[in-house]
Amino acid sequence: MTSPLITDLSWGHIEVEGCGSFKDAKLYPGGARSWSWKETGTEHEPGIQFTDVEELLEQGAEVVVLSRGVHGRLKVREDTLKKLEERGIEAHVLKTKEAVKFYNQIREDKPVGGLFHSTC
Repeated sequence: MTSPLITDLSWGHIEVEGCGSFKDAKLYPGGARSWSWKETGTEHEPGIQFTDVEELLEQGAEVVVLSRGVHGRLKVREDTLKKLEERGIEAHVLKTKEAVKFYNQIREDKPVGGLFHSTC
């Protein structure tokens, strides 16, 4: 199953083909949804938690793209990266514009999931 294409990114807005638009988004093979930090208590620091990523893996992602925001203010917890590595999951941590570009380039070749933060 192919991961959906990100068709537009602007401050506070991510448009995903066939899935709608979001402020922050979770994308995975076959779909996408809004990424609400309130679900897991995520904050800019200490950053993305493994619980934020688990759903991507459950949906079949073998590669994970974690965006740090447009200016790179969102951190990624070290234990998150360690748990991904232990499971053999390829992880890429990039600022949002670069994350979107990379995600879109590999989405048809690999089962990829991503967390995309559209601001700071």
